[in-house]
Amino acid sequence: MNRLSVTVVGRKNRSAKVLQQYRSQLQQVVARGANMVRNTAVESIHAHNSTGRTYRKYNPNRIHVASLAGNPPNTDTGYLASNVHVVIDPDRLGASVESRAEYSAHLEFGTSKMGARPFLQPALEENKPKIRALYKKLRAR
Repeated sequence: MNRLSVTVVGRKNRSAKVLQQYRSQLQQVVARGANMVRNTAVESIHAHNSTGRTYRKYNPNRIHVASLAGNPPNTDTGYLASNVHVVIDPDRLGASVESRAEYSAHLEFGTSKMGARPFLQPALEENKPKIRALYKKLRAR
């Protein structure tokens, strides 16, 4: 009876190297996408100036113009925008964008007395096509 034997030598290291390169590129896409969303959220807070209710605030004494419901919040002291952060997962294959200002959820989702002024979800929606394009480029390499 005839017998055929095939042995592949030296390919294991090449496969591991290719997988590591792909993983590294994937981690870069995740970080880049998360930073795009964060930057868009912060820009929407700083750049948007919808004219809603105007009122006086104290400590420090100032006039604040609230945004209209459905629009991103208008900046007041800059606290909200400075507390939007990217958190990368330990394996660097996932990330989240979070706002650490105590009142962030009230702005994003609204309350019984105030309409929502979303800034995180719209930032994600705006960047989804760009993030998908980054993933498509990754697959094409």
